[in-house]
Amino acid sequence: MKTLLIVAGPTAVGKTALCVRLAKSLQTDVVSADSRQLYRELNIGTAKPTKSEMQGVRHHFVDSHSITDSVNAGRYERECLALLTTLFAEKDIVILSGGTGLYINAVCFGLDDMPVVDADLRQHLRDRWKTEGLAILQHELSQLDPAYVETADMQNPARVLRALEVCLSTGLPYSSFRRQQPAQRPFQSVFVALDRPRDELYTRIDARMDAMLSAGLVDEAQSLVGFRDLSALQTVGYQEIFPYLDGAYNYEEMTRLLKRNSRRYAKRQLTWFHNQGDYTWFGPDDDEAILSLVASQQQ
Repeated sequence: MKTLLIVAGPTAVGKTALCVRLAKSLQTDVVSADSRQLYRELNIGTAKPTKSEMQGVRHHFVDSHSITDSVNAGRYERECLALLTTLFAEKDIVILSGGTGLYINAVCFGLDDMPVVDADLRQHLRDRWKTEGLAILQHELSQLDPAYVETADMQNPARVLRALEVCLSTGLPYSSFRRQQPAQRPFQSVFVALDRPRDELYTRIDARMDAMLSAGLVDEAQSLVGFRDLSALQTVGYQEIFPYLDGAYNYEEMTRLLKRNSRRYAKRQLTWFHNQGDYTWFGPDDDEAILSLVASQQQ
């Protein structure tokens, strides 16, 4: 049986370095499950692994698409499964790694069958988001579907709008449409998640953000201002910079928001993976323990 090793976890926990070491040990490739690193134009703000960090290990779904060629979970599922078919033709194990839980679930279990939503309602909610702000829509969704809100990335407008439009169009919670029976896959999945002590993780996040700013994150965001309304740019790391460029607040406030929102994002990621129930948790240096777990699943 072919094995897909999922290595998940929050931003800045150390997934890239660990996966490179594991890939070398297992003589395999790494497939990224990061909904932003696949965009060629987003480099600094997505903490995309450099060629040096990859150390010769092939990484897929990194720099694979343009921000003008939007990828959602459904498209990622189709393209990733096609890629895995090719990779599994020559390898017994492939690593799937990232922090986008929805993409990981799409590949391993399939996506939910969601109802068709009226285009006018969708546009109405987008207009409300622009005029009223995200906070009001977040509150409305929390009243309609508190179960989904517990694990959702509520700072992602696309996720909030999608859930809200389903709630309003059907009169049922968005979470009630979540898949009950997983899709059949021609591989087994071994789920690994990484964590660190919380103060250590947050220190790493703050340090990473300082490094991003030093590397030219503001200039990168400036070059993308014309695309700021695209879904690819509705993410932590860019949404805090655009108002700064508009003059809404100063550099110090922008930096504070970048760090705060990145820490909050990491916390939401941890909540998501803890709530999935399929993951075995390790530290980012537990190479041998992870390899042992994989080996035990292949017997």
